[in-house]
Amino acid sequence: MILFGIGFTTLLLHKNMVKKIIGFSMMDSAIYLFLAAKGYIMGRSAPIVENGVQAMEAYINPIPAGLVLTGIVVSVSVTALMLSLTVRLYRRYHTLDIDEITALMRREEQ
Repeated sequence: MILFGIGFTTLLLHKNMVKKIIGFSMMDSAIYLFLAAKGYIMGRSAPIVENGVQAMEAYINPIPAGLVLTGIVVSVSVTALMLSLTVRLYRRYHTLDIDEITALMRREEQ
């Protein structure tokens, strides 16, 4: 919860685009850690059949791990897209401050 809070605060309070992207990534990581922690059950092993034991009570649930892996792939893609758009904005406006970019865009529209 603390990691998610730090990321959310960074996302809301900073005006720098790169810092916002870092905050968003921190929030993603916090969610993945939460899912991984909820999916783990003490005393159980990974869902790989060993020694012929096929009882469900012997293994952890593989669904949270699958969700985490899928989320990480999506998160990397979204982060790459955000960074590429940030590079484009910087090349055009020569700043990473959202307020300055907004002001420059408004001037261009007039």
